[in-house]
Amino acid sequence: MTKEQFSALVPQFERLVYTVCFQLVRDAAAAEDLTQDTFLSAYIHRDSMPQGYERQWLARIAANKAKDHLQSAWNRRTVLPGDQELPQGLAPPAEEVALRRSGAAEARTAIEHMKEPYRQVCRMCLLDERSPEEAALALGRPVKTVYTQLSRAKRLLREELERGGNHGIS
Repeated sequence: MTKEQFSALVPQFERLVYTVCFQLVRDAAAAEDLTQDTFLSAYIHRDSMPQGYERQWLARIAANKAKDHLQSAWNRRTVLPGDQELPQGLAPPAEEVALRRSGAAEARTAIEHMKEPYRQVCRMCLLDERSPEEAALALGRPVKTVYTQLSRAKRLLREELERGGNHGIS
């Protein structure tokens, strides 16, 4: 593909690329940056662009750029309310601070008081950090059943924790 042909693609697909990026990152400035990164990467690799599939190819590059952005260490760096921003490496990971503050013990107690089949699924997926696929294998249940049970259990758990945790989970 020539430079001129590629230049004609940019105005044709820039709204699509921006929309894909914005849908994933939900930040207009980041989506604009990712749109530029997408077209830069596409330009560099324009020779590998499949003819007739330019739209799909650009959308896939945009989605991958946005996913990479969401997974980047810089983007995950979080300062919680009440914390003062410390130099990198001096503060505990944001996930640890959030878990301590969110009442992890209360959530664990609520999970232990759930009725079956939700208790086992929550214990495995939320407390033991197993994937639903691993839980399905261990429990001898279909994967879709575990996903459904996990979804319902999370809703019940959220409702219970919002009520104040009298542990009357169904």
